[in-house]
Amino acid sequence: MMKHSDVWKAVDKLAAAYGYSASGLARKAGLDPTTFNKSKRTTREGKLRWPSTESISKILNATGADLSEFMAYVQNGETPSPRNVPLIGFAQAGAEGYFDDAGYPTRGGWDEISFPGTTDRHAFALEISGDSMEPVYRDGDIVIVSPEGGVRRGDRVVVKTKDGEVMAKLLKRQSAQRIELTSFNPAHEDREFPLSEVEWVARIIWAAQ
Repeated sequence: MMKHSDVWKAVDKLAAAYGYSASGLARKAGLDPTTFNKSKRTTREGKLRWPSTESISKILNATGADLSEFMAYVQNGETPSPRNVPLIGFAQAGAEGYFDDAGYPTRGGWDEISFPGTTDRHAFALEISGDSMEPVYRDGDIVIVSPEGGVRRGDRVVVKTKDGEVMAKLLKRQSAQRIELTSFNPAHEDREFPLSEVEWVARIIWAAQ
């Protein structure tokens, strides 16, 4: 049987795994920042108040986590076991041979780092180089990318074009024909491409800074 306390602990654990406080995660998910406050977990009369399925769905979308990861927190309160994910530099990512046609990392030529926060078996890590993504990401930062997670407007994403250009941007808009991207660094121009020129788009779910 699922306990009220276990579900709320799972919310806290999910937030911590992705570098947020409970209020920070609520804000990231587009919820009122007080949604997960301790005071909101019971009513004034002392009745138990559960997080809504909508709020759970939003925090999963915001972190790129899936339901199985959340349920792992519910069941044992622990972070999923760390596993190794492939790691390369941004400059390498544009070269041939590192990704298959679906945007999943291939086996050759990658280093590895340990990361506990995702169950996406195709997740990979990129090391930022240069200043084009400042102030959000700086030279030497590591970002974890989830190719299996869907993307939506406002997400931080990595995009690879069919010409081999790799970039981290904010997804402004994506239609059936085009994708529009906003640069993090105001000194660098925003970009727009026909989808026919894009090899893949994947969501950034975590960053070590």
